[in-house]
Amino acid sequence: MEDHSIGVDISKDWLDAHRLNDGANGRFANDAKGHKALIAWMGGDVVRIVYEPTGAYHRRFEECMTKAGLPLVKVNPRRAHRFFDVAGQIAKTDRLDAEMLARMGALLSLKPRPQASPQLNELRELHVARQALVKDRTAAKNRARNVSLALLKSQSAERLKQIERAIEAIDAEIVRRIEADDVMAANFVILISIPGISDITATALIVEMPELGTLEPNEAAALLGVAPVTRQSGKWRGRAFIRGGRATLRQALYLPALVATRFNPDLAAKYAQLRGSGKPPKLAIVAIMRKLIILANALIRSQRNWQPNPA
Repeated sequence: MEDHSIGVDISKDWLDAHRLNDGANGRFANDAKGHKALIAWMGGDVVRIVYEPTGAYHRRFEECMTKAGLPLVKVNPRRAHRFFDVAGQIAKTDRLDAEMLARMGALLSLKPRPQASPQLNELRELHVARQALVKDRTAAKNRARNVSLALLKSQSAERLKQIERAIEAIDAEIVRRIEADDVMAANFVILISIPGISDITATALIVEMPELGTLEPNEAAALLGVAPVTRQSGKWRGRAFIRGGRATLRQALYLPALVATRFNPDLAAKYAQLRGSGKPPKLAIVAIMRKLIILANALIRSQRNWQPNPA
């Protein structure tokens, strides 16, 4: 195949690469020296570099390739594994994975997308840590309800205070980092102008969907996972449903959508219309979530705050 796609399988210590146009394979250290050697090995006119996210292991690689101006395609591991299965790839080695990633990119014509900046990656790390602390707080509160000994009660109370202090520290650091970036700061102000969107939800939107403002309405809904998927075959017509998308962000938008049905006049009217036409409550809320993400995308694109529609 003439397509100059590169597949890279990333592990803690190594980068296994496959060059599709001539079938060459290479292994490079997952460090600064290895990244430079990989760039030289790939050659010019690279169409795409396809790889799967591997937590902390892919970040240095991603930053180096981005600085070099190379076209990156980060694919969901579940999607990649499904492609491997369809292609009949049963054996699994790092080299074979790299080859299949390159073939996947070429056959599906995957388009490169701009990757997150180091600043956004650090903000995302803080956001993930905050989410973990919130779960810890919920678990600690549940445990505290079931203890009776004074010692255990004291320890539970101290643990909750410790978690609250950690959350407050992370919140302050998140605010500091957003305010230090002109683009994120402007987008944050726009997002919290929308009734129902709190500071926490605005942060989740900035972190989990940095593409906001660059998407078409249907693309924004699909990324969130609230775009209805049609089901039909021959004369059969099944009920449309939602699937895929960014589950963490969908969870973050559920409560704001509930709030919007009360305090956002436009969305409250839409929710009442849906319920009045017989739509179930959850389906109506999903529709409001879709409206919210499309609204957020449109406002950021035009760089303006939310304003109520005149009566």
